[in-house]
Amino acid sequence: MTMRWEAFLTQVQERGEYTTPQEAERAARTVLALLGAHLAGEVRAELAARLPETFALILLNPLRATEPLPPERFLRATAAWIEGATEQTAAWDVGAVLSVTAEAAGEDLTNRVLLQLPPGYDLLFGRPQHT
Repeated sequence: MTMRWEAFLTQVQERGEYTTPQEAERAARTVLALLGAHLAGEVRAELAARLPETFALILLNPLRATEPLPPERFLRATAAWIEGATEQTAAWDVGAVLSVTAEAAGEDLTNRVLLQLPPGYDLLFGRPQHT
C-alpha cells in the first residue's frame, strides 16, 4: 500500500517541525535521494513502491554511492545538500524523513533496508535495534 503524497509530507512536516510543506519536501527529496543511492535490488524497488510516486522516482534515481556512507557521513552529506543546514539540522531532517519512510515501509521491509546499510542507521530510522 503506497502512502499518499499529502500524508507523507504532512507527517514529515510535523516530525521535522517545518513551518512550510516546501521545507518538508526539500528535506524528503534530499534524504531519499541519498538513501536511494545506498540501496539496491528488490529492497530498493519494494521501498519505492510504498512511497508517493515523486519520492519513489527520487529513491530510484540511478545515482549510486561508490561506498555506503556510515551514518555520520550520511548526515554530513545531507547537510551539504541542504542550503543553510548544519549537521544538527541535518540529523533532524534525516530523522523526520526516515522515521516516516519506516512507517510507510512497515517493520519487515525496514529491517531488510537496514541490512543493506552500515551499522547505526537504525537510529536514523528511529528504530534502535536491541542487541
